[in-house]
Amino acid sequence: MWAGALDAMRRLLSGSVPLWVLLAVLLLRVFDPAPVEQIRNLVFDTYQSIEARPYDPRLPVRIVAIDDESLARLGQWPWPRTLVAGLVDRLAAAGAAVIAFDVVFAEPDRSSPERVLPSWPATPEVQALRDSLAALPSHDRVLAEAMGRARVVTGFVLTDGVPAGTPAIKAGFALAGDDPKPFVPAFTSAATNLGALEAAALGNGAFNPTPDRDQVMRRIPLVLRLGETLYPTLAVEALRVAQGATTNLIKSSGASGVLAFGAQTGISAIRIGQSVVPTDRHGRLVAHFTRTAPERYIPAWRVLDPGFDAERVAGRIVFVGTSAPGLFDMRATSLDPAVPGVEIHAQVVEQILSGAFLHRPDFATGAELAYMLVLGLALVFLLPRYGAVPGLLLGLAATALVVGGSWLAYDRRGWLLDPVFPSFVVVFVFLSSTVVSFLRSEAQRRQVRGAFSRYMSPALVEQLCAHPERLKLGGEMREMTLLFCDIRGFTTISEQFDAEGLTRFINRFLTPMTAIILDARGTIDKYMGDCIMAFWNAPLDDPEHARHACRAALDMMARLAELNEQWRIEAERDGKRYFPVEVGVGLNTGVCCVGNMGSEQRFDYSVLGDDVNLASRLEGQTKAYGLDIILGENTRAAAPDFAALEVDLIRVKGKTRPIRIYALLGDGTVGTSEAFQALAARHRDFLDTYRAGRWQAAGALLAECRALAEAPLEALYALYAERLAAYAKTPPPADWDGVYVATTK
Repeated sequence: MWAGALDAMRRLLSGSVPLWVLLAVLLLRVFDPAPVEQIRNLVFDTYQSIEARPYDPRLPVRIVAIDDESLARLGQWPWPRTLVAGLVDRLAAAGAAVIAFDVVFAEPDRSSPERVLPSWPATPEVQALRDSLAALPSHDRVLAEAMGRARVVTGFVLTDGVPAGTPAIKAGFALAGDDPKPFVPAFTSAATNLGALEAAALGNGAFNPTPDRDQVMRRIPLVLRLGETLYPTLAVEALRVAQGATTNLIKSSGASGVLAFGAQTGISAIRIGQSVVPTDRHGRLVAHFTRTAPERYIPAWRVLDPGFDAERVAGRIVFVGTSAPGLFDMRATSLDPAVPGVEIHAQVVEQILSGAFLHRPDFATGAELAYMLVLGLALVFLLPRYGAVPGLLLGLAATALVVGGSWLAYDRRGWLLDPVFPSFVVVFVFLSSTVVSFLRSEAQRRQVRGAFSRYMSPALVEQLCAHPERLKLGGEMREMTLLFCDIRGFTTISEQFDAEGLTRFINRFLTPMTAIILDARGTIDKYMGDCIMAFWNAPLDDPEHARHACRAALDMMARLAELNEQWRIEAERDGKRYFPVEVGVGLNTGVCCVGNMGSEQRFDYSVLGDDVNLASRLEGQTKAYGLDIILGENTRAAAPDFAALEVDLIRVKGKTRPIRIYALLGDGTVGTSEAFQALAARHRDFLDTYRAGRWQAAGALLAECRALAEAPLEALYALYAERLAAYAKTPPPADWDGVYVATTK
């Protein structure tokens, strides 16, 4: 009982492995681990590399770059604040809408007079200059005054250090929906500008670098948090000041138009002036980059040049930042391994102004999970039914569909639909189903080999392994040829041996006989002591099963002659009495039930039916007729080219219908020989005369048959001679039909 329950549980678990794998992939999608997210990021990076956002020079955004040439012309960085103030004045005079600094002026200018004078020596010449130099304005005040005359946005960096300065707040945030703070990236400290500079600016925004785990900038935050205070980023502040807005709006779950089904799912969008920007739950914009465009950049030295064209910055948002590689503000993006950090801010504003957003729609996760579930279930149920190749084609088609659909969504709508997890469903469900199918097939093959390797030839076993479904419990009706082989006088022979010696003798007999049967495409049903039961045309089809069985029987007799010679030599060598081994073989052909007989726990491949019993009876009659091989009439009809003579019309024990039985004497070569043809003609005449009751004429024909026949038929003809003598004295009844009734099995 327990074995059956365990077996049923094993089959249930093995059959449901792909379902468990599908469930695991769905759960993996829910948790979305970092390595899988990274793969998805690489796919979206590929999309951008194939079709990046085109750069539009008409967008009002420019970068004044502190590049290598500007450093060569104007001196090493940091420049004196008076030089920066001159840059601000020139940009303001040229009509720049906003000047946003991707630079933190956290410390006083070291070149300012009040910072330089204390380091000069106290000499009379220096003292003469002190009073006049002390009257000069601070460089930081000069810059603050320049900023006050322009529309400037300063930048600061949030950190996780010891709490220090607090950045100035230039504009607040209005909130719609749930509290967004738990979803906004939080910091504990800040590196801020000098107070005078912050006070002079119209805006103040953070420009923290926020790369992914692989240090690639893909999601740019629009809002960050210091303690419980929300701060905009530099790009947001630049755009707000340019539009003259005083407040930004954060739209979160629970707000009108946001599908969250009652859950707190974070931020969905941020409105900056008139621009509504879709974000992820953490308030980050998915960057849609362009390739680096030289038209976007203006070297700082050119702005200070007297011949500078003011039209290049008039009415534009201008970001001032470093682009010289030696200043170490380079970032990796989806399109470029090294981009100046200031360009990230400029591209964010360009993307917002152009409306070229990349985002995941509200329905994306639910649609992806539904598609994965339907696709996975289809593969789970179709793969076992249609096999690996159709399943692979289905999986490839489904993968191509999801990747193609993801690309079209990106290209046409800017939607980021995940092609990775649906592909995982195809790969893992296909692999698990294939592995389970392979293991099941291998188990079936091992079962087949275990069940048949000792009873069938290796070639037939391999053929059966290709169709293991035939090993199910139950049987089928097939026309088959049955063989029974038994040693005559086995009791006398066995008296010569002890148990060990008898085992060796039996093995020496059964091994070559078995090999002959297997080589002739036969199947060993069982061994019963010294008896062999075999059959043909199952489990594999054998259209010539009767001929193969006849061939095997003849080869068995030839091999037995060789064995007898070996045993004779061994007996003479050992000084023992030699007993020749004789066997009888019965062959019969008919429709039988063949299959796995037994229980679910243990079964044997065997055959049942009346024709099986008849084959056994025919083997028993070989001793009575003194013949080696006796065929049933169906076997003779199925192998007409073999040399065979009709032996008798007999009603065997346990049967009511008489059958014709035949003596198998040789193969087709013997059957076509002149000697056999002459004997066969006389033999037919003899049987006809015998059954007609003409005993004297039959005796004469019998004498002719004896003259033409060889040794294998002497016992048969002696038997008929006895019958003729008996019938001559006591004739059978008048209604005698020529049938001989066997009294033994």
